[in-house]
Amino acid sequence: MKLLTVEDLVRKFSLKVLAGENQLQQKITQSRAHRPGLEFVGHFDFFPTERVQILGKKEINYLHKLSIDERQLRIGNIVKYHPPCFIVPAGKEGLTYLTQYCVEEGIPLLCTNEPETTSEFIMKLDAYMVKALAPEIAIHGVCINVFGMGILLRGKSGVGKSETAHTLIGRGHRLVADDIVVLKKLSPRTLLGTHDEKTKEFLALRSVGLLNVVRLYGRKAFQDETRISLDIELTKWQKNSLNNDLEVKSTFTEYMGVQVPHLEIQLQPGRDVAGLIEAAANNWYLKQQGYSAAEEFMRRLESDTPNSSW
Repeated sequence: MKLLTVEDLVRKFSLKVLAGENQLQQKITQSRAHRPGLEFVGHFDFFPTERVQILGKKEINYLHKLSIDERQLRIGNIVKYHPPCFIVPAGKEGLTYLTQYCVEEGIPLLCTNEPETTSEFIMKLDAYMVKALAPEIAIHGVCINVFGMGILLRGKSGVGKSETAHTLIGRGHRLVADDIVVLKKLSPRTLLGTHDEKTKEFLALRSVGLLNVVRLYGRKAFQDETRISLDIELTKWQKNSLNNDLEVKSTFTEYMGVQVPHLEIQLQPGRDVAGLIEAAANNWYLKQQGYSAAEEFMRRLESDTPNSSW
């Protein structure tokens, strides 16, 4: 199971540590933060104790209005569950009593350097934790962003994946990963493609060698990650095997339970493979908008058919 530590959050968001300096190795295994508003008023039926707890202005103002005895009771009911940490985006003013409890229980209490809107901070925090804790696999291939869509290029070694990616970069598209593509499952329908850090910005071309696409073509030639929209397999030309139907039947490749539309493009000298990939990307986009060229073509044929009834 993938995990983060509280120290990872401190480094990522430059958080101040108000208590629990010796407990920053506490493990975080859940990718969503929680605001314990209901728990402060006594409802613990669905308290996700394993999540990072966020105390926004509403929670802090509520605690300030309580009597000392009532405040001790409410805070005591929360800290006894020992969540990974508490984070206060609204600043550290007036948190002496909360700091005391966290010191006693060994729970990290953190705050932002500057006051932030709680909802905005939670969005940033959740986005980071979802990616960091997402299940992932590594596959052999190339990942490139074409017209804003993430495309996986797969095929046997030497088939021309990297060369095709290089042509696409020359047409203004962006490399994400070459050789090793890391796929992260962000949701049942969302797959993120990225690199493994070691190969970041590098493209290997046979007979030429290793290229740094950023140094050669500028920052616009590289993108750190992309949502995967298409899985394209490059294969050797097979005579009489191309599908010439008006509309290619939809097939899918599954990665960690996520279905990705799949296409096969056969290679032959003279074929504009990069152009075919661009066409496939644009056609996929139109289908997502509800448009089918084959359906429109059939409608035109039907509208031109003479009426045989008298």
